[in-house]
Amino acid sequence: MGERPDTGIEETANKRRFACMSSAHHAEREEGIMMKRNRIRLISFLILVLIAVFAFLSIQTIVFGDVLSEKAKISSDGETVQQGIIILVEFPDAKHDVDRDFVQNRFSKHLGSYVKEMSYNKVSLGVEVTKRWYTMPKSVGQYRISSRNLEVDKSRVRKLIDDALDAADKEVDFSKYSFAAIFLSAKVADYGMVGLCGYPGMLGWGATDVLKTKSGQLVKGGIAIFSFQAHLGTLFHDIAHILGGVKGGKRMVPCLYDHDLQARPGPMRETFVDSTINMGFWDPMSCHFYKREIPPPGISSWTKMRLDWIDRSKIKVIKPGREVEVILGPLEDGSSEILAIKIPISETTYYLIENRQPVGFDRNLPGSGILVMYADDNIPECRHGKAPVKLMNADRSVPHLEGAAFDIGGKDSFHDNKNKIRIQLKEKIAGSYKILISSL
Repeated sequence: MGERPDTGIEETANKRRFACMSSAHHAEREEGIMMKRNRIRLISFLILVLIAVFAFLSIQTIVFGDVLSEKAKISSDGETVQQGIIILVEFPDAKHDVDRDFVQNRFSKHLGSYVKEMSYNKVSLGVEVTKRWYTMPKSVGQYRISSRNLEVDKSRVRKLIDDALDAADKEVDFSKYSFAAIFLSAKVADYGMVGLCGYPGMLGWGATDVLKTKSGQLVKGGIAIFSFQAHLGTLFHDIAHILGGVKGGKRMVPCLYDHDLQARPGPMRETFVDSTINMGFWDPMSCHFYKREIPPPGISSWTKMRLDWIDRSKIKVIKPGREVEVILGPLEDGSSEILAIKIPISETTYYLIENRQPVGFDRNLPGSGILVMYADDNIPECRHGKAPVKLMNADRSVPHLEGAAFDIGGKDSFHDNKNKIRIQLKEKIAGSYKILISSL
């Protein structure tokens, strides 16, 4: 018979196998516990990260909200809303019966509607008027200025602005607004000027020019001053200086009348009209209005482009030397496929062609037809006979550029012999024109 196995040795081996199995099972259980703990730590970490991110985004929303309040707001439909504050100002020696509702209506309804139409609904105004009138510490005569831009005492403009801002300082949060205006109870005859832009304007437009209240509130964008007698065209003219802003040390939307001619002696209105040698009555940046008893005309394509109110897709660019036929729709009709034609001559000079028809505010023009303008972006302001944009006059026998429009049946073509450019009106189709651009 064979020998019986040593049960002691076998038992010892079994114990060792059991111990190994127990150790392995224990290790697996420990590993599972560690993995579970790691998952818990990971989840906890992710929760903390999410909390931190949420907190960061909340802070950023507040910060960016403050930044947006310094500029124009963007509405839910993409429309830019320019927020403005109108400060009501009266004088101790000048009684008046100007109603606050009149002022609110003037800016919110009348000027607001004009801006929306001119910008093709890209821009609207969100205007607030101070709840009360602020009485200035001095008589109106002590703030009075000349009606001639070049003769204005800038220290008086600055004094009125400072006194008005300081008076409203405790009751107005200027951080909410992208522009401000001072609305005077005084008549033009008492103050001297119907409207002006303090900044960017009479007080300059350099990068270091800053307007602050006595408590240190920053007044952003700019500030204008108006007599209560200001025409709607005047309100737009000076607010547009602010909306256009300053770029490269230049006002993007300057006055388009000649400052030197406007400073000549003579009756205020007649002298002013004689200064509108660049754009006549075809843009309120030139004329303010055509006739006082009617609203202002619409603005030119040049001013719309400076304000960034025309989509680039609606500006047809044609290089000299090409022969192109274009259907040009009325400038006031935002649904027109083409609103302006641009013919570049150099990097800074070009022709602009636009179609002005009795549509909307363009019913208040001296005429209708095709306007041809020559623009030079190197010229910042209208001084010494130079201008950033000038009309090519179709009929020089009519004063003040009232006959500047080209039309079928009249003067229907424009030639630039130097640059060999021909602009010819071929056909009028309803309110649009078929125009041929070619070389001479």
